Amino acid sequence: MADKLTLDIVTPYGHVFTDEVDEIIASGSEGEFGVLPDHVPFLTTIKIGMLTYKKGSETGHFFVNWGYAEVGPDKVTILADSAEKSEDIDIERAKAQMERSEARLKKEEEIDEARAKAAIERGLMRVQVAEKHSAR
Repeated sequence: MADKLTLDIVTPYGHVFTDEVDEIIASGSEGEFGVLPDHVPFLTTIKIGMLTYKKGSETGHFFVNWGYAEVGPDKVTILADSAEKSEDIDIERAKAQMERSEARLKKEEEIDEARAKAAIERGLMRVQVAEKHSAR
């Protein structure tokens, strides 16, 4: 019986994070899910959201932008379009991204509404994840 999980987070831009952790909570496309050591294997899509891991008394947070999670008994691999650790998120940039997208939605001209709404969701989630780090 494993007592730890290896968490690997990878994006098209490179390897983001690897560590041995006790627990993982992520935003799946069908809802939030948690993983402990010796979990039954599964594969799922993940949506724009927060990934949280616990390691002893430490809790870490990542912003994750769409992708896949492969869960095994002793390893979780996240393949995401992008991922940022909470302390690396530029809150002002995220807020500016949301404001630009909200302004585009309010304009009368033709825009890609789904793309603008996704940008707002990414910006909002980045702010929420960054605030988790700030609250420590």
